[in-house]
This record gives sequence, structure tokens and C-alpha cells, in this order.
Amino acid sequence: MNDGAVKPVERVLDLFQGARLTPTQRRIAHSLVQHGPSAAYLSAAEVAALAGVSQPSVTRFAIALGYSGYPALRRELRALVGVPASPAVDGDNPMQRALRAETCHLDRVADELGTPDAVGRAAALLAVTEPLPVLGLRSAAPLAAYFGYFAAKVRPDVRVLDHGGTTLLDRLEQASAAGATALLAVVLPRYPRETLDALREARELGLSVVALTDSVVSPAAELADVVLAAPVGTQLVFDLHTAPMALAMVLLQAICDAAPDQTQRRLEEFEAMAARRHIFTA
Repeated sequence: MNDGAVKPVERVLDLFQGARLTPTQRRIAHSLVQHGPSAAYLSAAEVAALAGVSQPSVTRFAIALGYSGYPALRRELRALVGVPASPAVDGDNPMQRALRAETCHLDRVADELGTPDAVGRAAALLAVTEPLPVLGLRSAAPLAAYFGYFAAKVRPDVRVLDHGGTTLLDRLEQASAAGATALLAVVLPRYPRETLDALREARELGLSVVALTDSVVSPAAELADVVLAAPVGTQLVFDLHTAPMALAMVLLQAICDAAPDQTQRRLEEFEAMAARRHIFTA
């Protein structure tokens, strides 16, 4: 286990567990988790700029967690994360540092799978829903489509909802009417409002929600029955989704494990069809 990369992050997350935070405060918490050790050495003004909120909001956030103010929270954070954020190598350029940071993200997800209770609960919900709706808008759309592509090899009716607009809620209602009991939602920064509205609608329809997101303090967490968190890389101009993609495939494996006979039958049927139609060259 890479203790330096994983355990401090887990302890920081523990600070927010059970706290009833406003959307603004959740943004602050998310920034502290994502930027880890470096954030613990920033001023209240710098944290506010990082999270895109006002400086008084940072003070109120610290008080909401039970501290006398931000300096007291910062002292706690420093005690928790006084370790390097990633396995940087001397002489690395920014691109190399960004990719090496993904190793830490994958290590963190792997260590959390040591007790895969959340993945098991998510798989139990998604293995029995028919159809299986998979929601992902904007930056999350490619990952939703990737998951849906492979899920369709083992499930008879996978519905990828990767376009917003007025028809999105229609398609949710249609999935519910067709018998869906649960929804997988991929929710990644910057958290489209339309995605969160769709999750509220899904709950109104009686669907259980599994949220695959970047943090337990993501806005999607409040709307989900099960939260699967995998951090995104933030060191390049656009985010890296390495860990969320890996966790999505782990979830699909768990779904397959929950229904092994159906999975085997569907895979055999697909292979027979692929051979008959000469789909692949190898």
C-alpha cells in the first residue's frame, strides 16, 4: 500500500463525513480533497480562490466542521497530509508529473477496494435492473458510453443517456416505465446542473441511483444511494479520467460476477454472432 498517497486523503475525507454542508461548502471540501497536501498550506483567501467562493465562505465552512476558524482547520489538515502528493521524480516536466499523479489516484482506488462494500451494493442494484440506464453528460458522456458499450455485451437492454435537452427526462421516464429499478450516473466536474436535475427526477421515479463520481463530497453524493468515488487528474488543461474509467470497469466486473450464468450466456452469444458476421479481424 502506498500509505503516503492514500491514507492522508482518507483522513481528510473523514473530516467531512456526516457533516451537513451547503453546496458552496461542498465545493470547498472538494477542493481540499482534490488538491490534498498543497491545499493544507494555503491561506483562507487562496482556498477561496481555488474553490471559486468568497473568503468568508471558507471561514463558515471551517466553523461548520466544528473548528474555531480556518486557521484551526488548516492546522488539522497539515497534521493529516504532511506528505508528498504524488511520486514525483526529480527533473520531471509538468506532463510527466500529471501522469505520475494518476498512479496515486489508481493506488487510492485500489486500496479502497480492499473493502469493496460500496461496489458490491452498486452491483447488486445494477445487476437486476432491466433495462439498465447509464447517465453521463458533457465530460462524463464518453465514460458513460464506454461503460455502456461493454455492458451491452452482457446485458440485453443498456440505455446510455449521454445527451441532455428536453428529451433526457423523457428517456428516464421511458426506462422507468420499461421496468428499470436503478440508474448508473457518471458525474464528473464541473457537475452539469442538468445531470443533477436528472438525478432528482430519477429519484422521483423511484429509481435507485448509483453515482460514479470524483469525490464523496461531489454534489451527486447527496442524490445517490451508493457513491463510488475515483479522483480525476487536474494538473493538465483538461481533467484526466483515468481512475473513474478504471472504477467503471471494476463495477462492470462486479455486475458480471453478480449474474455469472447470464454473463456467460450473453458472451457466448456475442462471440457466435461476431464470428458469423466476421466483425473482427482477430
